[in-house]
Order: sequence, then structure tokens, then C-alpha cells
Amino acid sequence: MLASEAKAAHKIGLTPNMVSAMGLALVFFSAAAYAIAQNQPLWLLLATILLLASGFCDTLDGVLARIYQQQSVFGGFLDSLLDRYADAAVYAGVIIGGLCDPLWGLTALAGSLLVSYSRARAEAAGIKMESVGLAERAERMIILSVASIAAFFWLPALNIGIILLAVLSNLTVLQRGLHVYNSLKKKSDNLEN
Repeated sequence: MLASEAKAAHKIGLTPNMVSAMGLALVFFSAAAYAIAQNQPLWLLLATILLLASGFCDTLDGVLARIYQQQSVFGGFLDSLLDRYADAAVYAGVIIGGLCDPLWGLTALAGSLLVSYSRARAEAAGIKMESVGLAERAERMIILSVASIAAFFWLPALNIGIILLAVLSNLTVLQRGLHVYNSLKKKSDNLEN
């Protein structure tokens, strides 16, 4: 997946970290478009396109790193860090633009950040967390994109999407917490036997 795009990026001299930075720039432009979209719905489409382009960069940087053996611990750390800034920027843009109830927007933002934090803490404790929970980053981006496109036709759709993101992301944190608890309990029980 994306191998030909990764080859093209490598050919023009892009590194995975450069692609990550491009993705972050795109998401900041997306956030700005969300922030001014309420009075001009065409900005919602631009915000969505920029958000999806940012997601493409987020996928491409990993593929590029794997194909050209440019993976590093720092690169993984940087990618994860930039993803958190990206999440915060987009939710902030939606909230500032008045496109959602601020309380739901902040709840969705907190849930989004805690989904990633819970994974990082679990993996630091040696517990695999891949595919645990309903709303990982890709699913959250899809929900936000679909809600944004729907909002072009009916503005309240974005608020509904944010409410859905708030519920699903915080439910994912709960699922991950239960997964960690059960995994640690199982390890403890095995040590006692």
C-alpha cells in the first residue's frame, strides 16, 4: 500500500520526517479552514480535503520509513507527537469556528488525546494495544471527514459527528483501560501459580 507514492517521494528527496512535517502543515491549514468555515461552507470542503491529505502524509511517512529502512525510535516518537498536535489543532479549529458545542469538542479532544496516551502507557508496561478499541486515529479521521462533508449540506452534522467522536474516543479509552487491567491481572495470576 502506497509503495509507488513512497518511491516517488524518495526519488524527490523526501524523508519520513519531512513527510510528517508536511502532514502537520496541512492539518494546521485544515484547522484554520475549520475556524473560518461557519460563514462560508466551502471552507468545510477545503478543511476536509486538507485533513485527508494530512492523513495521507501520516500513512506515507511510515511506508517510506519501512521501504527505505529509515525507521528510528526518534522518528516513531516524532510521528506520534506530531499526530497529537494535529488532533489538537483540528478540534481547536472546529471549536473556534463554532461548528460544534464547545463542551463536546473539548470532550472529543480529550478522548482523542487519551486514546493515544493510553496506548503509549500500556505499551511502556509491555502490553500490546494495537487494534484495541473502536476509535483509533484512522477511524476518528474518517468520522470527522464524513461529518464535515455532511455539514456542507447541513451544518449541524458536524456537531453530531463531534458528539459521536467524543463518545467513541472516550469509550475506546475505557476499552483500553479494561484491556490493560485484564492483561495485568492475568500476568499477576500467572506469577502466583
